[in-house]
Amino acid sequence: NAGGCQSASSVAMVVTENALPATPTITANGPTTICTGGSIILTSSAETSYLWSNGETTPSITVTAAGSYSVQVTNASGCQSAASTATDVTVDAIPATPTITAGGPTTFCTGDSVTLTSSAGTSYLWSDGETTPSISVTTGGSYTVQVTNAGVCQSAASAATVVTENSLPAIPT
Repeated sequence: NAGGCQSASSVAMVVTENALPATPTITANGPTTICTGGSIILTSSAETSYLWSNGETTPSITVTAAGSYSVQVTNASGCQSAASTATDVTVDAIPATPTITAGGPTTFCTGDSVTLTSSAGTSYLWSDGETTPSISVTTGGSYTVQVTNAGVCQSAASAATVVTENSLPAIPT
């Protein structure tokens, strides 16, 4: 005090410094480019509680919309981490259902053929396993095609084109 007297020591105050949790990482359960109507699950590395950039507070979130997603975690001491590196999710449109154009009659005799051509796509998958824009058909059957756009999305199958192969008559005697 002003008279030069010193008081007794105060009761000791213990100060604890809690460590910050490590910056979390995000794991996706598949490709981060999804098709319209699809989803992907993003999961944070483990901690006590979670805060995602979209407001969710669970360890994993199901994402159906394009965007950039990050997460912060809080440890048992109540300390919050820095935000994770963002995971970008892209949503691709599903291509329109393709159509098939026949390059000639779809009914023919054994030994003949018809060319079937798909409407535009980036890649193709025919019901017979072919992967070209057009196929040459030499046997009867029902043929469909699916197309993929520049992304990863595959269309619904086209309407079936039915090809009829008529056998040749017997050689006359």
